[in-house]
Amino acid sequence: MVYSMTTTADSLLKYYTLAQRIRIVEERIAAEYSKGEMRCPVHLSIGQEIVSAAVGMAQETSDTAVSSHRAHAHYLAKGGDLYRMIAEIFGRVTGCCKGRGGSMHLIDLSVGFLGSSAIVGNSIPVGVGAGFTHKLDKSGQLAFTFFGDGAIEEGAFYESVNFATVNQIPVVFLCENNLYSVYTNLSPRQPASRKIHEMVAAMGLKSFEINSLDPIVCLQETLAHVTWARENQTPIFLEYKTYRWLEHCGPNDDDGLEYRPNGELKAWKLQDSLTTLRESLVANHSATFSELDALDSAITTEVSQVFEKVRKDQFPTLSDSMQDVYA
Repeated sequence: MVYSMTTTADSLLKYYTLAQRIRIVEERIAAEYSKGEMRCPVHLSIGQEIVSAAVGMAQETSDTAVSSHRAHAHYLAKGGDLYRMIAEIFGRVTGCCKGRGGSMHLIDLSVGFLGSSAIVGNSIPVGVGAGFTHKLDKSGQLAFTFFGDGAIEEGAFYESVNFATVNQIPVVFLCENNLYSVYTNLSPRQPASRKIHEMVAAMGLKSFEINSLDPIVCLQETLAHVTWARENQTPIFLEYKTYRWLEHCGPNDDDGLEYRPNGELKAWKLQDSLTTLRESLVANHSATFSELDALDSAITTEVSQVFEKVRKDQFPTLSDSMQDVYA
């Protein structure tokens, strides 16, 4: 059994700041997207950001991480550069992939973010490969690999879990189970009686389910499980129960498509983890709403300045586009 860890008021404030920064960034992307300046698809994590923030609190800069198409939150939580991320989404040469990859291809080796991929499940074996490097180097690092419930249905997932378990590779598998793969919920895709973390446990891997609706417990359990994996240099699987508020791909509310049960989205919004964390900070950890409002305002100003700076940047030239390209 891995037990939860206590958290301080300072760490909870840092946690809130990280999660709120992710939300404000993505809300700005959603608000600006219709202007047509971001010429790439965007997959937003609004509603899910508390998961990335909790994992970010448990990661060290020396750790490595990989992600999939919904990567903004993972990139920022790992310490990725906001300016270079927005520049990438705007297709500018100052972007983290020099404007050639867009929203789904983010990278920052300086903080150990090895990249994200648009192909479902594709980055999971890459994360295991990074973990294998850490094992061979005996560096004590962990490799984190993020994916959604849809990636559980890919063969690469099972091969990766098997390899990591057999070889005891220090990799943290992070499944953000938001109940949907595009417009299809779990019931037509996976057996109704099966829980993902229990299925993975049957493959010989320590596996746990974490409910993101309680943000403090989410952080405590994440810290505890990751600490255990770090101390034992062994793989672990964490399934997060979470929910995306916007459409699968794009900046809009798609509840009118009626693929979600009536009232489901509203119910999740009423249990917003960020609101719960904000209220807890005030009620139990000596923060005030005015202090948190000032913090939110500072983040909003930062984001606005980044967007305006990016708009002045250049697009890549043909020569720029041919650099570091391999076939």
